[in-house]
Amino acid sequence: MGLPSARTEDESNAAVSLPAGKIKAVTFDVGHTLIEPRDSVGNIYAEIASRHGRPGLSPAELDRRFLKVLQARGGAVNTRADWEEIADDTFAGLIDPPPSQSFFPELFERFAQATEWRIYDDVLPTLEALALRGIRLGIISNWDDRLRPLLTALGLASHFEVTMISAEFGCSKPAREIFDSTAKQFQLSPTVILHVGDNWSADVEGARAAGFQACQIARSSPAGADRVASLLELVDRVTSVD
Repeated sequence: MGLPSARTEDESNAAVSLPAGKIKAVTFDVGHTLIEPRDSVGNIYAEIASRHGRPGLSPAELDRRFLKVLQARGGAVNTRADWEEIADDTFAGLIDPPPSQSFFPELFERFAQATEWRIYDDVLPTLEALALRGIRLGIISNWDDRLRPLLTALGLASHFEVTMISAEFGCSKPAREIFDSTAKQFQLSPTVILHVGDNWSADVEGARAAGFQACQIARSSPAGADRVASLLELVDRVTSVD
């Protein structure tokens, strides 16, 4: 299926600046932070529906419906059953029977495949440069149980010391517990961990509420005090503290 959280960008004027030092670990969101789908959810939904005898559906309309359904759920999606409901709601009134009674397994499996995802160009250079500076790396992601094998298949898993996935942990960002548990796994104070993600509420506000430092990745927006347009900006702004 598609992304486990709806992408949002906030033009907040928050006064907290991205720190220039005093950071021992950086954690990352995954969807729209490290990776993105190679094709739109609407195109893939329409393609698979057509192959199962339901041609002519508009990819743009399916995209619109998918985002609306996802946002209505608050962005937290942890299980296969969650995605089954999302698919049914996305196609509601367009086809009968719903995907859960027909082609949902193919939809679900499609987004488990590494070939359906693209790593942003700034990701690997950033991870490698931070690691060379002694920065420890982690993931905090609202995702289901497909994420670990997907990260492995994409060649990303080995870069991260700690990987926190909402489906495994039992709660989702912005809940404080998932950030607290990450800090405990690193055995670090939250104040020396920087979290980076695309969703203002889940990633920036959630992390700060747990005592982390945080900034937003918004590749389509200009950089700011608490926002970067490229992950490579982190390399010059974050240094290790022994």
